[in-house]
Amino acid sequence: MRRPGLSGRGNPLRQTDGSPEKNDLALILSERECSAAAVYTLNRVKAAPIYVTMDHLEKGVAWGIVANSGNANACCPMSHENAEAMCLFAAQATGREAEDFAVASSGIIGQTINIQAVQTGVPKAAAALSREGSGGAATAIMTTDSVPKEVAVSLTLGGKEVKIGAIAKGSGMIHPNMGTLLAFITTDCAITPGVLEEAIREVSSKTFNRVTIDGETSPGDMAIVLANGMAGNEQIEWKDEDYNTFCQALAHVCRHLSRAIAGDGEGAGRLVTCRVAGARSEESAERLAKTVVSSALVKAAMFGADANWGRVLVAMGYSKAPFRPEHVDMSFESAAGSVLVCKQGDGLAFDEALAKKILSEKEVVIAVDLNEGGEQAECWGCDLTYDYVRINGDYRT
Repeated sequence: MRRPGLSGRGNPLRQTDGSPEKNDLALILSERECSAAAVYTLNRVKAAPIYVTMDHLEKGVAWGIVANSGNANACCPMSHENAEAMCLFAAQATGREAEDFAVASSGIIGQTINIQAVQTGVPKAAAALSREGSGGAATAIMTTDSVPKEVAVSLTLGGKEVKIGAIAKGSGMIHPNMGTLLAFITTDCAITPGVLEEAIREVSSKTFNRVTIDGETSPGDMAIVLANGMAGNEQIEWKDEDYNTFCQALAHVCRHLSRAIAGDGEGAGRLVTCRVAGARSEESAERLAKTVVSSALVKAAMFGADANWGRVLVAMGYSKAPFRPEHVDMSFESAAGSVLVCKQGDGLAFDEALAKKILSEKEVVIAVDLNEGGEQAECWGCDLTYDYVRINGDYRT
């Protein structure tokens, strides 16, 4: 995730008990003041870092982000004071002001964060800042994730190379309208804060908000984008051609992270995509796809590689999205091939062995054609495994 002027690094720090066995503190810092924008969880229960970040980004500018894993700093004594303290420690270690930083936390809810450990760790993280520090920062924000998630792209705006890089975490408590999801996106694009906010809202609605793992959301979810303008492109001030090009690249980044999060769901064995085409509106296609990948019965069928297409159709039926069941075609697809299982709402005779082979791949697609219009949407989820229960049965203890 190399971009001029932006860097991040994880530092050994265990927020819950002070043990130095895990990288769980990340610091991201720009060489210049950035345009800044964010989207947040819609859960009515919000963690203190959400409110502090909202306050610090009110003017649409920031210099960096400080984040921890292991403790959500939510619904506990001193949560707001400790979120502010994290920003202060970052400021003291970098020569900035506390208001220059966004703050994020992820982990156990209801336990007071070990703020002394944070105070000790932040200067070490600041001393280790590096343009090559993306991997360390991506690892530091992981909770139940099995792999770090990062991506970078470059594009050309007005003859100038512009870079976008991002890290994210998310594995459980994921559902549309943000789940336990943190995404930190950095770019050297020159873009005004207001236009940047429109971009992240527009893009996140079709990426992060189309991921579901378990129907749960959490109090600390956010996606933040910082743009420091060091690429030297003409500043984007309107929704013009450059804006559209930037949004396409931003959407690529966020879609990559969304798929990575869905595929790394807690205990997941495979990434499940539901693609609904032939819809009368994109909104109805999205609602249908979300309902399918949210269905516990569909997720269980995907775990068993069972081509139980009836569960898909019935899930669509309770989505409250308008469609005609008698027009629906459906197939299951993967790298192993494709099998049509439903035509015009009726089941077909199909090769069960082939279907099982298709559904046994790491990535599978439930392809639905409503045959009613020209709109489409896809949402991402995962199968429901025994390990999901094991992970969440003793998450706190």
